[in-house]
Parts: sequence; C-alpha cells; structure tokens
Amino acid sequence: MSTDRPAGARTSLGRLLLAGAVAGAAALGLAPVSAAQGGPAPKVLHAAPHGSGDHCTAGRPCSMTGARDAARTLGGRPVRVELADGTYRLTQPLRLGAEDSGVTWAAAPGAHPVLSGARTLTGWSKNTDGTWTADVPEGLTPRQLFVDGVRAVRARGDSCAAAVCDATKTGMTGAEKTGIARWARPTDAEAVIRVRWRNFHCRIAGVSGDTMTFAQPCWTNAASGTDRTGPAWDTTTVDSSRYSKVSYFENARELLDTPGEFVWDSAARTVTYLPRKGDDMRHAEAVTPATEGLLTLDGAHDVTITGLGLAYAAYAQPSTDEGYAGTQAGLTLTGATGPVDHAGRFYTKPAAALTVRGGRHVTVTGARFEHLGGAGVIFEKGTQDSIVTRSAFTDLSSGAVYIGDTDPRPAAGLAGERNTVSYNTIRRIGVEYSDAVGIWAGYEAGLTVDHNTIEDTPYSGISVGWGWNQPEAQQSVLRDNRITDNRITDVMRVAHDQHDGGAIYTQGAQPGTVISGNYLNRSAYQNTERDGNGIYLDEQSSHITVEHNVITRVGYKWVSNWADYGIQNTATHNWTDTAAPALAGTGSTMTDNWTGLDALPTEAVKYARSAGARPGPVEQLRPNLAAAGTATQSSTSGTAGAALALDGDTTTAAKTAAEPGAWWQVDLGSVRHIGQIELWNAAGMPTADVDVRIAASADFADATTVHVTGNVLSPSLLATDIEGRYVRVVRTGTGAGQTGLAEVRVHP
Repeated sequence: MSTDRPAGARTSLGRLLLAGAVAGAAALGLAPVSAAQGGPAPKVLHAAPHGSGDHCTAGRPCSMTGARDAARTLGGRPVRVELADGTYRLTQPLRLGAEDSGVTWAAAPGAHPVLSGARTLTGWSKNTDGTWTADVPEGLTPRQLFVDGVRAVRARGDSCAAAVCDATKTGMTGAEKTGIARWARPTDAEAVIRVRWRNFHCRIAGVSGDTMTFAQPCWTNAASGTDRTGPAWDTTTVDSSRYSKVSYFENARELLDTPGEFVWDSAARTVTYLPRKGDDMRHAEAVTPATEGLLTLDGAHDVTITGLGLAYAAYAQPSTDEGYAGTQAGLTLTGATGPVDHAGRFYTKPAAALTVRGGRHVTVTGARFEHLGGAGVIFEKGTQDSIVTRSAFTDLSSGAVYIGDTDPRPAAGLAGERNTVSYNTIRRIGVEYSDAVGIWAGYEAGLTVDHNTIEDTPYSGISVGWGWNQPEAQQSVLRDNRITDNRITDVMRVAHDQHDGGAIYTQGAQPGTVISGNYLNRSAYQNTERDGNGIYLDEQSSHITVEHNVITRVGYKWVSNWADYGIQNTATHNWTDTAAPALAGTGSTMTDNWTGLDALPTEAVKYARSAGARPGPVEQLRPNLAAAGTATQSSTSGTAGAALALDGDTTTAAKTAAEPGAWWQVDLGSVRHIGQIELWNAAGMPTADVDVRIAASADFADATTVHVTGNVLSPSLLATDIEGRYVRVVRTGTGAGQTGLAEVRVHP
C-alpha cells in the first residue's frame, strides 16, 4: 500500500507550510512577502513594558496601547509593532478593531515578551502551623495561585460517595458526616463533581443540619429539568442515576494539609499557602491571574501575532454564582433563564487569553500560552481564513484552542470557514476544568487541524462538531474538515474520572470530512470504565472518512460509530492492536484495516513517527503469547466463553458464573518467559481483588502469585519477569462473585 496522502491532504499541507513560512519570516523580522515583491516596507514601531513615549522609536518606545494608537495614524501603511523583552502587565485587554487591520505584532529580534494578567501578592507572614498568609487587594478573587511559576492547588479533600453526599435538584446531604457543617467558612468551599463527560464546580451557599445548598444558578444548571439542555443531558447531571460521588470539596481552611495547597478566605480577604519544600515566601514571587483576556481582536483583518507569550489570564465566571455547570468540552450552561435549547446553541465558552471575533486572515504564530486560569485562544463569530500555528500551550485550567460557534445555521457572515490549527504543542490542559479538550471546533467548514502534538489531557484531545442528534442541529454548515497527522497521546487520563470521549471526537453530519494520518496512543489507557476510544464518531457524526491512522493502547474501541443515525462513515487502511465490532452507523463500512496487531509494520511506524508538531518516537507493540493459547474457566455465564478473553477484541468478555473462587486460565502451550501480563476488565461488571497465578505445571504447585487490589483496570499491568506456562486469574475472598475479563495479554 502506498504511503502517499490523498491529493487534498497534500494541497492542505502545502498551504499550511506556506502560511508557516510567511509567519516564520515575520517572526524573524524579515519583510513580508508583499514588501519583497516591491510593496512598501512596513513602518516599525517599538513598544516596551514601561514605554511611555509617543514616537515609538527604539530609544523612546511606547506602551502597547501607545503603539496601537500610533499605528492608527499611519493611514493604512503596513505597520510592524515590535515588543521589547520583558513582562507587560495588563489590567485590561489590549483591544484591536477593524482600524487596527494590517498590523503585525511581533517580538523584537531576540526578545521574549510576555503579556501578563497577573497580580502579585506581597506581604506574606508566617503562621505557627507553617503556613503563610497574604492580604488580597479589593476587587480581586484569587482562584489560582502560582508560586515562582508553579501552580498551587486549591486545598481539597477526599471524595464523598453518593451514599453520603446524595445530590438532588435542590442540594445535597452529607454536611454532618463530612464535617462540612463544622467548617469555619463552608460558603467559601465548592463541590467538584464529575459525571461521565461533564464537570461541575458549584459553591456552597448554606448549610443547615446535614443539608447543603449551592449557589444559583450554578446548581440548577448542573441539575436536571431545566429544559435548556437535551433530554440525554438529564442522565449526566448531579441528580442523575449516573452521579456517584463528589470528586472532592475544595477551598476550605480545614482541607489545607498538603504542601503546595492554598485557600482563599473571602471574609478576611486573605490567601493562605502551605509551602512546598524549598519555597521561601519572603522572596518567592506569588501571583494570581487577575485580568480576564489579554488580547482581543474585533473585526480586524490581516493581523499577525508572532513570538508573544501570554500568561496568567483569569477566568472569572467559576468564582461567581454562575459557577461552572459544564455541558461538554469546556462549555457551560449559564444564566437563570434562557430559551429552550436542546442543541447547545447558547452554551458559554470559557474566557481565553486571546480572542478573535469576526476576524479575517488573522495569524497567531510562535506564541506561548501558559499558566492560564481559562483557555488559550478563541476564534469565533465568523472568524475566517485564520491560523493558530507553531505555538505552545501548557498548564491551562481549561482548553487550549476553541474554533467556531455553536449555531448550526449562523447568519450570513458569521460562519467559521477555512481556519487552521497546525503544528502546535498542547500539554497539560484542563488542569481545573477537566471536561475541557485540547482543540475544540463547533460548526466549522473547511477547517484544518494538522500536525499538532497533544499530550496529557483529562478528556478528549480534539473535538470537532456539535449538536448531537437534536432536530435543530441535523442540517448545519459543518463540512469538509480535515483532522490530519496529529500526535495525540495520554488523553482521557484515568485519574480525572472523565468518560465517554476519545483522542479524536466528532459530532454532526459533516460531508467531506477526513481523519487521516494521526498517531493516537494511550487514550483512556488503564481507565476504570471501557468507554474511552481512539476515534469516536459520536451521535450524528456522518459522511466522515477515517484512513491511515495508527491507533494503539485505547481503553475501548479504536473506532466507534455506535449510533444508527450516524450514517455513511468509512474506516479504511488503519492500523490498530485491537479488534472491534463493525461500525453501527447506517451505511458505514470498515474495509482493509489491520487489526489485532502485536507489532506495527514499517509503513505504520512511518505514519506515526511523522505525526505531530515535530517527528517523535513511536511506542512499539509487544507480542502476545496468550493469543495462540488455550483458555478455560471455572464456569461460564451464558455465552461468555473463556476464549473471548483471547479474541483481541476489548469489547467482548469472558465471564464466569457467580461462585466462590471463580477463575479464568490460559495455557500458553509451553513454558515461556513472561515479562508482563495485561488484564482488561469486562464492561458492566468490575472484576476486583484477584490473584494472578503463574506456574510451569498444570497443578500450580510451583505457582508465583501477584495480587491485584481493587478493580481491574483497562488494563491493569503486572510486571512479572518469570518462567511459566499457565496463567490463572482467581477471584479472592469468601463470597460468591463473577470473574469477567475482556482481554488477557501475556508479553515476553
């Protein structure tokens, strides 16, 4: 099979490389292409962190607003504003409008300017318990704290099971049993709740006996019955049957017990911090994000932002009574009232460090987004032909890039078209709002998401499309989008307890859309529920081609198209280490895919290695000695025979009857060296507390035992380094119970 990309992919990539070359020239201070071809050279204006001049020369630089205002007087001449090294502390965003079109905002040669929304907290005093306290200026509500550039954690406690913290439409029990009723300031604390793909942060409004109430409208918008969300949303609210616990309560002085935690006291207007080893608060720089939004473009065109850093921007909404009633992918339901809306048209995006509204030909390149209280970049309200490229996003409370809007049929001029997100590096996002994704796009047409590297996210990596299967969303502007050559690893991390997503996630009918050349490794790997996918064509995803992707170590399906109303999707010429059932979508097909691999062929490695912002390593697969083995079990539940744990398909499972000491076993055929064993749990029946016995003899007289405490994951990894022929998984304890295993893999 040829490794050539489809012609459309080559054209798209060529356009991206050209755009990157032009942006790169700007970053290096070179003349734009028009000047090189005989156009006028740009007028260079200079800005500096403490600039106050009005001539904007290198010797007498302006402030950023001074440079903007000076550029407006130049009558449409090409302008380049160069920012000197240093930190530009902003108390309000730099706002650029249509009159600021045609301007390049760039780092001066060799400089690394940073636009910062931080406010420094000073005057720290040490307390007798080893904590430090600082006063907070009026008008500031610290939601994040960074000490010498390292994010502190809002003081948090343990989880509280639904049996104690029983959530209803009006509040929650558990104030007495958790001790919250005895806290000095419970109304500064928040409940953080995760239900499937949703995340909620609502502040406690009051405590009466064992009952807690919460700030409104946060709690109502997090609960069912508002008629402002789709009916399916009622199954994932705080008062639904899927609610299982409060993940933790946070921001109470009584919870401040781990170095690196802090707490905000709204009455005393203080922050108290328990230092990490090595922190010296007499000399440390402690800052909190204070300015919401650092750079805003409204109706501007032909603007380039290159080489700038954006840091410590705030996101105010979660600290208000609105709280954070997450719907999906970092968007929230806000307001006490609103129109009936089952397709998410009126959901609210997070605040971002850089927002472009109605932009045309806007380029963001070589930028650095870090330590943000919200998101990185938003392109919205009809932004078209614009690019986010070769930029880095690290340590963000919400998602990195949001492209487009949530109206399926926007008014003329408000559709997002031909935008590009390429060659970016996105790591550790969703730190606070764990339902956020790396790159989100709503109703976009001609979108290109190409050669990005996305690592370490709590939920999905890339999400394109919106509207689910609601009638008002079934006809939309979605079409011709390309998700190509991205490297997405370690997403849907189990510690964050977010489910029902994937490395690449789609919604809606989008004819002409292609998902190609991506390397997806470790999506929902070692998860507690088998519902994290590689490529997830959810709900009404239709008319999408999935080809030439390398998809390994996923918690559930390598490609999922479960709904019959998602139609005519095609998966072809992909490589994966698992098998999966056929696509359920009407008219959808799977052809010529290489599944159940225990080694990636050369061609697959070539695709995987070239994916991402830069070429990178590929995690090879390991041979499975159990694949050719013979499976048996102590009994069989229905048709769930022992061999189903060896069929290479993590969606099927071997299951025993409920009995004491239930077991499953594989005979490898001969004594082999066993370096590692993978156990994959069966869906719907979490197998827990098992012994894994490895022996050379059938009577297990010489067995070595490894115990697994708690639920078997997907998968649980056991390092063994032992010789053996027989591997038996035995349920421990005296009571009757089933053993269910979706897959058992034995590696040399």
